[in-house]
Amino acid sequence: MALSQGLYQKQLQKLSPQQIQLMKLLQIPTAQLEDRIKEELEENPALETGQEDEKDEYEGVEEEFDNPDDEFDLDGSEDEYENIDISEYVQDGDDEVGDYRLRDDNYPDSDDNKTMPHRVETGFNELMLEQLGQLNLTEHQHKVAEQIIGNLDDDGYLRRETSAIVNDMAFRQNVQTTEEEVNALVLQIQSFDPPGVGARNLQECLLIQLHRKQNTGDDVYMAIRVLEKYFDEFTKKHYEKIQRGLGITDDQLRQVINQIIRLNPKPGGQVADSNDADTYITPDFFVVNNAGKLEVTLNSRNAPDLRISEGYRDMLKDYDKGTKKDRRQKEAVLFIKQKIDSAKWFIDAIKQRQHTLLSTMEAIVEYQHNFFLTGDDTDLRPMILKDIAEKTNLDISTVSRVANSKFVQTEFGTYRLKFFFSESLQTDSGEEVSTREVKKILSNLIEGESKRSPLSDERLTELLQEKGYNIARRTVAKYREQLNIPVARLRKEL
Repeated sequence: MALSQGLYQKQLQKLSPQQIQLMKLLQIPTAQLEDRIKEELEENPALETGQEDEKDEYEGVEEEFDNPDDEFDLDGSEDEYENIDISEYVQDGDDEVGDYRLRDDNYPDSDDNKTMPHRVETGFNELMLEQLGQLNLTEHQHKVAEQIIGNLDDDGYLRRETSAIVNDMAFRQNVQTTEEEVNALVLQIQSFDPPGVGARNLQECLLIQLHRKQNTGDDVYMAIRVLEKYFDEFTKKHYEKIQRGLGITDDQLRQVINQIIRLNPKPGGQVADSNDADTYITPDFFVVNNAGKLEVTLNSRNAPDLRISEGYRDMLKDYDKGTKKDRRQKEAVLFIKQKIDSAKWFIDAIKQRQHTLLSTMEAIVEYQHNFFLTGDDTDLRPMILKDIAEKTNLDISTVSRVANSKFVQTEFGTYRLKFFFSESLQTDSGEEVSTREVKKILSNLIEGESKRSPLSDERLTELLQEKGYNIARRTVAKYREQLNIPVARLRKEL
């Protein structure tokens, strides 16, 4: 078939740069919004915060504006240079270009002093290196030990093969070592605090901790024997095999279990990492019950007030009043206009973000009104993204972006926005209830069961059906797994 050219018309839906910017801002949680605004402030000198008046910042810009030898890298046509309209930028009065305060003037003064929490604890890696410095090692051994510590994961385990560490030292640092030397240094690192660091697996981690307190009683010695000989049986709770193998009673086994469950399976996890910001949750919304009336507010204290730079607007006014307007000055004015337009778009996007977030959260609160009054999971109504999209006249994708990585603080605790979205399940009476309600009832049934004889999935299904919920056994198993609840055999206790 021969190739041919032709002209065709077709309609395409294309997002503008401003719409793309808004979509990205909607996804950003409050904890990261301040960094995004700082980034924009650094990139665009025409955008500034309303908290400080720094006139010196624009002196260099004014010199460029007045110096005819300076070059501006602008791709402008002759018409753009000859017909520059800056009337909207040089208006007098209070309605000048796009100032916007993200902070409500009605905020109490005490709120201005509140800042984001900062962690001051020593990180896990730093703690290991501090203890390494207390060992009497040669320079060569110290390098190898540092390599071992660098291979510890966040939980404190050494899951990298000894041979791989030896090869890394040889090829990357030109340090020759042996597996015997590495294993010897690993044993010394396993003596560090917290107990259990440097272990290669869970069994070794627990045994290291038990050996630290081996002289505290017979139950510790028995626990060591159980983990050494019957670790798999213990993890699967085959207690009968352990009792037959060691010839111990129920009381002795109960003491062994009490010793083991006090141990820490993730010794590195208990040491705070100073750069782990996810540990602290910054709510994006606050919901307050004011005498039965639910009030929704945005958390905007960590977002500075934004405005268009006075220095840049003054330069446009000077240009408008001047009589001599050569090509250099027109190029400078076009540059300033671009920066001011970009600042206006960003400010408008922040405004729209605040409005979209607030309207979406208000719709969620209205939909889940009973829950926000009582805090009871069983009061949650079935709700999907489409329900909120219809109430707010927003697109489903926009609601999804708002709900992503956002948190709301209530008097009952802090929740992810996704917590309020759930599918529906029909009861015997034909009523639709939230799957969240079913999970809550399932969790209550498991909490109230006899741990000597836990409820199987089949029995849990029967109990839920007796309460009027049409549910299959495989659905019960799925909800149990989503709640991170193990099967009945693993829930058994003596």
